[in-house]
Amino acid sequence: MINVFQPSLGEDELSAVREVFETSWVGRGAKVAEFENAFAARLGSSSDQVISTNSCTEATFLAMELLELAPGQEVVLPSVSFVGAANAVAARGARPVFCDVDERTLNPTVADIEAVLTPATAGVLLLHYGGRPGWIAEIAELCRERGIWLVEDAANAQASSVDGKACGTFGDIGVWSFDWGKIAVSIDGGILHARDPQVAARAEKLAYFGLEQTSGYAEAFRSHTRWWEFEISSFSRRSIMNDVQAAIGVVQLGRLDEFLARRADIGAAYAAGLADVPELLLPPELPAGHVGSHYIYAVQMPAEIRDQVAREMFDRGIYTTFRYPLLHKVKAYGSTVRLPRAERAAATTLCLPMHQALSDGDVEFVSNALAKAVDNNLDNNTAH
Repeated sequence: MINVFQPSLGEDELSAVREVFETSWVGRGAKVAEFENAFAARLGSSSDQVISTNSCTEATFLAMELLELAPGQEVVLPSVSFVGAANAVAARGARPVFCDVDERTLNPTVADIEAVLTPATAGVLLLHYGGRPGWIAEIAELCRERGIWLVEDAANAQASSVDGKACGTFGDIGVWSFDWGKIAVSIDGGILHARDPQVAARAEKLAYFGLEQTSGYAEAFRSHTRWWEFEISSFSRRSIMNDVQAAIGVVQLGRLDEFLARRADIGAAYAAGLADVPELLLPPELPAGHVGSHYIYAVQMPAEIRDQVAREMFDRGIYTTFRYPLLHKVKAYGSTVRLPRAERAAATTLCLPMHQALSDGDVEFVSNALAKAVDNNLDNNTAH
């Protein structure tokens, strides 16, 4: 089976893990700090603004806590978004308010967000779909004008930027994923970036039980007689990354540019191989100044054939999918809105395999199989 997502892991990552094992310290330590510093450098930010977590979802939950989201408040999210984002809002007793998206890019526009703002809106939680920056600069300006906060879910956007500014740094807080299916991975793990270093300092405490003193750490040994005693400032969880994950992440960050270059080549090969397929829409070009992360390669086709095309591809050993199922359709969130562009996009979009381990032969095989599946199902649909 050709997978939609797949990490690239090898001897360098194994060696990094082995080095951690040899230290006999596999918890949170020096490698975590190295990983945080390396990612801060990629963002063009400061290490005191970056905190690692055990997942991007946990970083999103922390963001809602840091921003003191309260019951009864509203948070605007695109309906094409990850369930963890909406859960982070709902878990605080707040209300996720879902907005429509641009049908071609699956990112919300300024108008989409503005249309659902109310006096109860506390902030916006924005996904960069597929690693495309979208209208992030304009949305950040809207949030500033309205006096509401902005959190960027940059799980898809490890290397995306607009005019040299990294996605995830436009808003008050940005969160990233490094789980097994992302570009650079730490198997599981996340990053939270706060524009205000004081917020990041609070995040570090929240990520470890709210401890005022980090019991058991070397600095505690030096500064306290009874280093095992502690106080807490919040009733928080354990959300931290460990040195095994971070060691993998450090190596992967060092390979990220290599991964991105290969993904760009794969995207170009798909575009060339699928250019003449009737009724198939390929991803639109990025605007000037926008850099994407090539996380998702999404094509669009008539809704009446999309599911059959996906089944035919699967039967040929090619896994495709649609990310992300529409959140306003999830009963638990209690939404009754109609979002016509998001609904059309969800019915017509198919995400093809996109990862740096794909060979040229794999890409050609996927392209040919997709062209044949579209043709077959268009003929069948016409016949009926």
